[in-house]
Amino acid sequence: MTERPSLDEYFLEIAFVVGKRATCLRNKVGAVIVRDKRILSTGYNGAPSGMEHCLETGCIRDIEKIPSGTRHEKCRAVHAEQNAIIQAAIHGVSIAGGTLYCTHQPCILCAKMLINSNIKRVVYSIPYPDTDSLEFFRSAGVEVEYIPFELKEGIFGKK
Repeated sequence: MTERPSLDEYFLEIAFVVGKRATCLRNKVGAVIVRDKRILSTGYNGAPSGMEHCLETGCIRDIEKIPSGTRHEKCRAVHAEQNAIIQAAIHGVSIAGGTLYCTHQPCILCAKMLINSNIKRVVYSIPYPDTDSLEFFRSAGVEVEYIPFELKEGIFGKK
């Protein structure tokens, strides 16, 4: 019998599936915003609507050898968390009081947007070099939980 995933595992697994649509050459990031056990919005990282993706143009960050966690403005992609916030706004869905499930720890830019969006909890699976975001979340009273990525049957894929 397969073990039933917790709600956190369930929504994180969905974030990993969402991330499969990402067009970033460095990281496939997926985000899901949930409130009251219901998905409100999703997002993945990729170029703005109507623009060429890194899959077509190449990665400027790789070309310029920019280390992960730095110089966010040099990236073509809109981050997964940002896209989830934007999609909720476009469709008139309030995410206030919600939980963000994200494959990767949010960067400082996304942390500021999530705080101002009144997200109350952030759950992620893959650490990010930008640890300033964790301090911002703590200072703002946002609960943060790290659930390490584990490749096992039924949770994040197959062994």
